[in-house]
Amino acid sequence: MIGNIGLVVGLALLILLALRGINILLAVLISILVIGLTNAIPIADIFLKHFPFGPSGAFSFAGNFLLLFMCGAIFGRVMAASHAAQGVAMGITKRLGAQRTLLIAMLVCALLTYGGVVVFVVMFTMYPIGVTLMRQANIPRRLYAAAIALGAGTFTMTALPGTPSIHNVIAARNLGTDLFAGGWYGLLAAAVMAGVGMWYLQSQWRKAQAKGENYVTHAKDEQMAALAPQPDQQLPSLFVSVLPIVVVLLMIMLPRLLQLAGMSADWISFANTQPVLWASFALLCGVASCFVLFAPARQAFWATAGQGVDDALLPLINTAAVIGFGGVVIQTAGFHQFATWLVELPVPPLLSVFFSANLISGITASASGGLQIFMSSLAPVYLEAGVSADILHRVANIAAGGLDSLPHSGAVIALFTLMGLTHKEAYKDIFVVTVLIPIVAALVVVAAAMAFA
Repeated sequence: MIGNIGLVVGLALLILLALRGINILLAVLISILVIGLTNAIPIADIFLKHFPFGPSGAFSFAGNFLLLFMCGAIFGRVMAASHAAQGVAMGITKRLGAQRTLLIAMLVCALLTYGGVVVFVVMFTMYPIGVTLMRQANIPRRLYAAAIALGAGTFTMTALPGTPSIHNVIAARNLGTDLFAGGWYGLLAAAVMAGVGMWYLQSQWRKAQAKGENYVTHAKDEQMAALAPQPDQQLPSLFVSVLPIVVVLLMIMLPRLLQLAGMSADWISFANTQPVLWASFALLCGVASCFVLFAPARQAFWATAGQGVDDALLPLINTAAVIGFGGVVIQTAGFHQFATWLVELPVPPLLSVFFSANLISGITASASGGLQIFMSSLAPVYLEAGVSADILHRVANIAAGGLDSLPHSGAVIALFTLMGLTHKEAYKDIFVVTVLIPIVAALVVVAAAMAFA
């Protein structure tokens, strides 16, 4: 009983500390101490075994995925330094017009993240451009923030097949699938998330206009506006700007296309069995294409790449810390009781997968953290129950992207901090587009898989 109480208190403490802006690593270390002591886990085992080096340990995760985080961050930095990211944003803006600001934000963020640019780089790219767009269209900042979250943190993160996102790679690495597993179900979920999400944001914009709610400037807006492309600044065309993203996606697709064509080779087998390395290689090909295509990318290239490595470290450490938190949690009797209860729910296996991945991601406030814990602790049970590895890959991915965006989510806090927003001002819209609608999309996919698989 004391152990279960400690588990709840430790989780509540993590949420509270995260909401108060405490460094997530500090928050995790304090919380696992509470959980470990109340569950009679030796302190040495907490901090020197389960948290750092267990199957779901922080350093175990960091070691496995350092290369992917680093290559994604370098690609994002080089895309920004080459002005290709801004070229994508401004090219789409010119074609759609400022009156479609919310759609522009979603599309640009989706395109960049689907191509492998890390979420934090996308935020920093879109916010300066968004200041001008918000002013022109008179859109409340809370809705622009929600559009960024919809494009960068939902369907490209968990649903679209082929994305080099950490979530897609975690599932592929643990299940032996490739990055396109369950592709049709992913496309279905993506259509629900993007379509319903944009409908919601547009309806909220109309309601805001009817109530007289307008764009209100903020000190951060003035700072970020200076970083936006100036009217006389020469940017690459949309066609050229998007080529590095196309290169990344083509490299990821190539082994699968050749395999479907009946070809076989050692490197094709390597690509299909090593998703971390192949996705990293695809991102490096994107970096190389930026170097070739854009002169600004060649200026101070190694300094830019070094900044990308720096960019990778904080998200990697934060994600690893949350996973290490889960590594301690799964050592408790309470977690095993909870996991047993989830698996034994009197519901079809895929519905049980939906509940399990969602709840674990909600506990960790991280889709990647929850997915890693799910894959290491529960996925084998569902495979033994007869769930296809491809369908499990996609359903678990999509489900993990539901409750991961609760108020203590690191990505949510980072977005609000960047844009100078508070949870009271903006979280309702974030909740709808990153929690509620992805949950609906996951249920639609579960129903489709149960009907047609």
